[in-house]
Amino acid sequence: MNIKLLLPLAASLALAACATAPKPLQGQFSAVTPRDSVSTQQVGTPVRWGGRIIETTPGQGETCFQLLARPLNGSGRPSTTSTDASDGRFVACRAGFYDPAVFEAGRDVTFIGRIDGYQNTRIGEYEYRLPKLSADVVYLWPEQREVDVVPYPYGPWGPGPYWGYGRWGWW
Repeated sequence: MNIKLLLPLAASLALAACATAPKPLQGQFSAVTPRDSVSTQQVGTPVRWGGRIIETTPGQGETCFQLLARPLNGSGRPSTTSTDASDGRFVACRAGFYDPAVFEAGRDVTFIGRIDGYQNTRIGEYEYRLPKLSADVVYLWPEQREVDVVPYPYGPWGPGPYWGYGRWGWW
């Protein structure tokens, strides 16, 4: 095989491996978004959806999450590049108890499951139809914290030998 083709191929495979989803989120899913599913009635379609939690409601035998849907990046995490990007809202329910103190509003989560139906809710005065997801996988992402990086003005070795004329410390 030609070396000119082998090197770019190896580099692209290595880069593609960096953007893989965690093991529980891997698989083949429909590209339908929550907003699209309301208009086309996609009951039973397997999907991988994610977003930011609006509300977590534990019930008898299951917990339901209302989410603001976000596009997913290459690793399956809801995108945070634009706070305006939204694919609508959806409800995801999973058997068992999920603590609302852990699954609190504002956290990113990704679900895998099937569209189970639709439910109507009111948001302000607006009647909103939400797709309801029967979740098989609930993946809560670690919180991302923003850190201010302040560069050190003297480089990695300190201020240099001429600062202070050979004396230790400041003048």
